[in-house]
Amino acid sequence: MEQNLHTPEVYDFRRYDHLWQRVAPGLEPYPAPGQDASARGNPQTPAFDETEAAVPAAAQTNSTSALTPAQQDSQLPGAAPDPCCMGSAAAEMLSVLEGFIEEELGDQRHLQAMVRQSPSWARQRLRDMAAEEGERARRLMAIYYLITGECYRPSISSERITVGRWCAALRERYHAAACNGLNYARAAEGTTDPCLASLLEELSDGEYRQANALLAMLERSLRG
Repeated sequence: MEQNLHTPEVYDFRRYDHLWQRVAPGLEPYPAPGQDASARGNPQTPAFDETEAAVPAAAQTNSTSALTPAQQDSQLPGAAPDPCCMGSAAAEMLSVLEGFIEEELGDQRHLQAMVRQSPSWARQRLRDMAAEEGERARRLMAIYYLITGECYRPSISSERITVGRWCAALRERYHAAACNGLNYARAAEGTTDPCLASLLEELSDGEYRQANALLAMLERSLRG
């Protein structure tokens, strides 16, 4: 009676060599013929030593704990040497961002000075505008930190601000806000960083809203 003989499939263990090197680098997964069975175990089911497998994990833990906080931060999930947002493309705008921060803080001081010489009906709105300028400056400093990992230290001005005639002061502040809105829009167009461009457009919109509010105040003042 004829028998059907099936040739055993040749199983290539070599593609698992890299796995063995990670799990148990001192263990030979495919012992040579004639090696003592107690030393090599089943050729198709190599002996597995949990103690040896634990060594690489412990060594990895020790090496991680030896890193500095900054190095550990760079290994966190999502960390990248040059992220898609607030990376090298945004870093090209650092000097522009510094100028915007100083401009916002300067405008805040001007509006605060205007409060003391404004009609009673305009004081609270001017206080709100000054607060908005401060919020934009803080937003820009947060952007600066995202790009550099360092805090920006704005210059401290001791200049005394003198506010002249009320309508002339409103005119000056209107032009300052409108120009800031335009400059933010131009900066947004000048960067290839999508996140920075979006934030600059948001700041531009805020400046234009403030310019419109100053225009409304000027209209009321001229009606007299």
